[in-house]
Amino acid sequence: MTEGKQKKVRSLVQSVLPWSMALFVAAFVYLPTVSAQEPEPLPLPRASPTPLMAPPPIKIISKEERAQIDSADDSKARIRTTMDLAALRITRAEQLAKQGQYDDALTEVGSYEALIQDSLDFLKAMKRDSNKTRDLCKRVELALRGHGPRLTTMRRETPLEFAVWIKKVEEFARAARTEVLNTFYGHTVVREPDKPNPDKRKENPKATPTPTPRIDQP
Repeated sequence: MTEGKQKKVRSLVQSVLPWSMALFVAAFVYLPTVSAQEPEPLPLPRASPTPLMAPPPIKIISKEERAQIDSADDSKARIRTTMDLAALRITRAEQLAKQGQYDDALTEVGSYEALIQDSLDFLKAMKRDSNKTRDLCKRVELALRGHGPRLTTMRRETPLEFAVWIKKVEEFARAARTEVLNTFYGHTVVREPDKPNPDKRKENPKATPTPTPRIDQP
């Protein structure tokens, strides 16, 4: 290598070397600072807002249903018609709930409660100590016994904002069944007065009093 080329190389190295040292020092100072920074905390999941409660269902009997009930020939046919309509309301509510139409399902549940209340009011107006009344009470009780599990299943598969009202109707049906049973058994079960048990008298005979010895006075 000639002397001229060596001078060019020296001058090039001398011009590049300060910049290389500056970059090395900057990297040495900056990298620990970056590594020492704490990682940003992850955002906390937002709590889901509490769902608003759905409006209560309207307790109403349709005109068509009222016409069917009123056209019954006798009390037995009236109760049977009312219970059939109530069961149909539950069936519709179950179908609508499975389809996610919970507002419409509540409408059916409200009409179901209105039908059951109508049958209770009808029974209250009848003669209570009658075999005919007891027979009607038994029919209503059997129907309510089958409605209870269906209401419970539907409530468990329904969102909370709608299920609260189904639970109230479920409790109403349970109380209605208890009322009907009380009416039924209250006139058939007569509690007899307690009678003395002869066996107990034999087991515990009355003790004979011990005679007091007589003392003759002088």
